[in-house]
This record gives sequence, C-alpha cells and structure tokens, in this order.
Amino acid sequence: MLIDNTEQIGEKKSFLVKVQRFGNFLSGMVMPNLGVFVAWGLITALFIPTGWIPNAHLAALVSPILTYLLPLLVGFTGGYIVHGQRGGALGALATMGIIIGSNVTMLGGAMIIGPFAAWLMKKVDHYLEGRFRAGFEMLISNFSMGIVGLVITLLGYLIIGPVISVLIHILSAGVNWSIAHEVLPLISIFVAPAQVLFLNNAINHGIMGPLGLQQVAEHGKSVLFLVDANCGPSVGTLLAISFFGKGMAKKTAPTAALIAGVGGIGEVYFPFVLMKPVLVFATMAGITTSLTCFLMLGGGTVATPSPGSFFAMLVLTPKGAMLGNLVGFFAGMAVAFAVATVLLKMDKSPEEADAPELADADPHAAAALNQEALARVHGVTIRKIIVACDAGMGSSAMGASILRTKLKKAMLDIDVKNAKIEEVPKDVDLIVTHAQLFDRAKKLHDNGKVVFMSITNFMEGGQYDSIVEYVKNSRGG
Repeated sequence: MLIDNTEQIGEKKSFLVKVQRFGNFLSGMVMPNLGVFVAWGLITALFIPTGWIPNAHLAALVSPILTYLLPLLVGFTGGYIVHGQRGGALGALATMGIIIGSNVTMLGGAMIIGPFAAWLMKKVDHYLEGRFRAGFEMLISNFSMGIVGLVITLLGYLIIGPVISVLIHILSAGVNWSIAHEVLPLISIFVAPAQVLFLNNAINHGIMGPLGLQQVAEHGKSVLFLVDANCGPSVGTLLAISFFGKGMAKKTAPTAALIAGVGGIGEVYFPFVLMKPVLVFATMAGITTSLTCFLMLGGGTVATPSPGSFFAMLVLTPKGAMLGNLVGFFAGMAVAFAVATVLLKMDKSPEEADAPELADADPHAAAALNQEALARVHGVTIRKIIVACDAGMGSSAMGASILRTKLKKAMLDIDVKNAKIEEVPKDVDLIVTHAQLFDRAKKLHDNGKVVFMSITNFMEGGQYDSIVEYVKNSRGG
C-alpha cells in the first residue's frame, strides 16, 4: 500500500506540473505584452464615448489596436516561445489570417494558431536540416518559411479562423448566460483553489483575458478581468491572519497584505493558504461576494489590472463603474476577513504547527526536498543564483532581493537574479523556487550539475538562511 500511495502522489505531482506548465505557457504569451494591454485599456477608459474624457478622434485608436495589434503581439510571442524569431514571424502571419477570416476579437485564436504555426515551421526546419548543399541555406530557409506561411495563413483564413470564431461565440454566450442568470460568482469554487496552486496567471491571462476583451469590444468594460485580479479577498484573508493567526504566519501576514493590496503581487498570499488549506474557503467566499457586487452595481474594468493591485484596478475602471468596483473590492475583503476569522478561531492546533509548510506533505517536506537535491550534487561552487517563480516577476523578485541582502551581510559576492521558471539561464549554479514548483523546475533544468533548493514562502527571510549557509560552505566559508 505504501508503494501504491507513493505512486499516486507521484502521479498527482506530475499532473500538477503538467497543468502548471500548460497554464504558464498560455500566460507566457500575454505577460510580456501586458504593458501594451494596459496602454490600450487606458486609451479605452479615457476616450470612448462613455469614458472619462470622451474624444471621438482619439477613440478611433481603440478598435484597430484591439482587432489587430493585440492578437498579433500574442501570436508573435507564442510563436517565438516555440521556435524563436522564425516561429514568431510565422505566428504573427498566421494570426493575421484568422483575424481577417473572423468577425470577433482573435486574442484567444492567436494563442492557438501562433504556437501551432511555429511548431509546424520547427518540424519542417528539422526535416530539411542537412538535406541541401552549402550555399543554398538562405534560399531554402526563406522559401520553406514562405510555403509554410502560405499554407497556414490560408488555413487560418478559410478554416481555423471561422472555427475559432464559432468557439469564441459559444464561450461568450456561456459567459453572458452565467452573468444573466447570476451564477458567475460561483466560479470562485474553481478559481480560489487554482490560485494557490500557481495557476493564477493561466486563469487571468489565458482564459479571462481573451473573453474579457471580447466583452469590452461589445460593452466597453468586463467583470471577467476582476475574477482573478481583484486582490480584495486575498487581502481580507491575510488581514485575518494578521490579527488571529499564529506563529510566523501572524508575523509575516501584515507585510504580505500590504504587498498584495498595494503592490499587486498575489503570490505572497499563496503560502498562507498552503499552510492552512481551510482558509481557501474564506477567499472563495470573498471572490463570490466581490463578483456579486460587481455584477449588481455595474463594475468592471477595460483591461486586466496588472499587477493586480487596488490602484491598478482604479486606473483601469471606466466611467460609471467606479462605485461597483469599490463596493465589490471592500465587500469581498470584508467577507473574506470574517470567514477567515471564524476559521482561525476554530483552529485548536498549537502555535508552533503554524510554520508555513507544504499543505500536502509532512512538516519537513521542503527541508527533505533540499536534502535530497544537495545529496545528488557535490563540489559545486555557487557563483550565480536564480530565484524562480511562475511568472518571473513579483514573488521571485522579492525573494531575490531578500536573498541578495542576506548574502551581502554574509560577505558573499554572489550574482542573484529572478526569472520565470521556463526562462532560467543555462549558466545558473543554484535555483531557488517554491516547493510547489520544485518538481517543475527540476524537470526543466536538472542536468546533474545545478543545485535546487526550495522554500515555502518567498517573503519570509528566515527561509533563506539555509541557502546562505550552503553557499558559504560551497565557497569554503
């Protein structure tokens, strides 16, 4: 039975890694272009007829950017991820085919056809490699790309675009039905648990973003952008931990609440729920409350607030939606706070049991992962460290800053940077990541030489002490 349980745990972890990687791939097509999405959102919020400063001349920018530029950027980025510059160029070309071949915003379509076109080009390039004499490389390269581009663009224009258009209409109709029948708030049942499994970016940018843009094109705003990006419920949960939590969780929760609410870095909230999974019900109740208020009072934004802070939400709020967004934000925070408070007061576990550890493992899970990894790598001198997270921005940036400071205090001159897990450079000596992302990092970068160490809270300084000690020992300190 022990073997069976071990196999089941391994299968669950493997499945979670695959889901995380797929979700990260989807969000990876949007994240590099988020600044452009925000710029478009600001133009929309300001200049459309119902905007803050209505201007028909400037509002003419809104539709072309939404219809052409945003999908083309996503298609290029998706293609680039798969096959570099050639893949990116072909992804943009194929995206143009589906844009012209459909009558809806093709952001979702770009996330499909961009990577597919690049994958097809990659296969063709691999097949042709070494089959022609020297001197013909440029000719073959250009014409093979031209032929593949012709085929995929025609397919996109004639077949793929119309098919995706139908799918988008079906999904949009489903969303509109859920809003009309007031069942959209129940989506929190799926969103709240998915967030703490580091699938937040996939939900936000891979699913809600494309559907939300379609709603903006029709109604000038969308509540879908606030399904995941609304930080009110998570801040409410963190505030409850700040008052009624125990141990290290109580000490670090106030800072986490400030970072999540003002800085918009939602990942700082995840370890607290992984530590005490029952708190997911508090956030779930908060999301349900927020969405209900948004729908009742006409809330919504014109683009995804990124980072998902309170102030980013206000900036992207169109005229007429401010009251709904403010009420929804604070109502969700209050409900999450109240539910979390009840759950925490019902908890009778001793204070020392509240150290932030993995929710699905024994209390020493992260330490065990580190010992296993260190035992496999001997004699590695640490010169470059990467702190990696799902998106490579918020939580890993804070972690890298904390670790860099600790290393300097220990008189260790080490290059410490943060990165997205998929984009960790080849010359790294030590990768530090969250225990929930540990298996994913190893699958991507384990070459027998890289050292992997895990933490369970990116912003808790004490968790980096063992890393500093290891680095010191590796350098003969």
